[in-house]
Amino acid sequence: MHSGTKEYPERKIIAQHLVKDYILKEKSSLLGRKQKQVIHAVKDISLEIPKGKITGVLGINGAGKTTTIRMLASLIAPTSGVLTMDGVDAVKNHLWVKGRINVISGGERNLYWRLTARENLGYFGSLYGLRGRELKERISLLIGIVGLKDAQDVPVERYSKGMKQRLQIARGLINDPEYIFLDEPTLGLDIMIAKEIRELILNLAKERKKGILLTTHYISEAEELCDYIYVMDKGEVIAQGTKEELKELFMYQPELSIVISSEDESPSINGSYSDNNMAILNELREHFRNRIRFENGTERLLHIRGTSKDWSDVLNVLFEHQIPIHSLSIHEPNLEEILMKIISQSREGAV
Repeated sequence: MHSGTKEYPERKIIAQHLVKDYILKEKSSLLGRKQKQVIHAVKDISLEIPKGKITGVLGINGAGKTTTIRMLASLIAPTSGVLTMDGVDAVKNHLWVKGRINVISGGERNLYWRLTARENLGYFGSLYGLRGRELKERISLLIGIVGLKDAQDVPVERYSKGMKQRLQIARGLINDPEYIFLDEPTLGLDIMIAKEIRELILNLAKERKKGILLTTHYISEAEELCDYIYVMDKGEVIAQGTKEELKELFMYQPELSIVISSEDESPSINGSYSDNNMAILNELREHFRNRIRFENGTERLLHIRGTSKDWSDVLNVLFEHQIPIHSLSIHEPNLEEILMKIISQSREGAV
């Protein structure tokens, strides 16, 4: 086990080419030979979790997120690959690692409902070797951080979902971990309580400099919180980057929508609307090709996907030819759209 107080320059968790295989059972072949059935839960994962940052791992069910977290938290050993924490081999020194991390799950697990908040924290603190005054001070500090001071002596079975989740976070902080793994931390919470939990998570990273790994099914949550995102599918990382980099990588540019006034509202300009204005619109269609599309109804809509310069060029043409504009709007692609496109493109490429 690692010992000593030496400071390491790599203040992060680094996973390199982690693989996790499971042997489910042995099958008998027609010739009577035993055959092992191997499940590749995680095929080749490389990622980093720096301190003071929130790292997101996104993917649909079965992507390998839970297995990855269990390896990073030293709950299971990888089949192969390298895992270090602050420069220390996390596989060989897994007991040292476990004292410096904690896992916080969503839902209502990992709490004793008949105990109070103080009693729960006292029990979990004792598992990390905390005793006496140090433990009491740690409990009081955490109860204040998560806002449960007025309910600290109330049995947990009388808590709301939001209160239980705040206590979950306090439990996850009882050993003052350097790294925290948050697995669906706002699962099942109402909007206001989830907002409070997200603010607490941000504070843990930005103010308390914890390294945080976040998994969530709420894509907007990852968009709001994560500094860097890994997208997993079928046990592999298929894309990574900031949300801005992912948008750029997959050419998911914002879209400007222009509503052009109908013929009834717009005067003719040197001829009929159809002959002149439509000719201009068709020229724009030809110039921008797959980056511009039209909708025809009671109003004509132009949708231009591209940069602000592209938008300016289109607007200048419309103004120059006095084509009347009714309204403008911008659609910024969200992370959910990007995630679905990434997974779709990855699977199409694998076929």
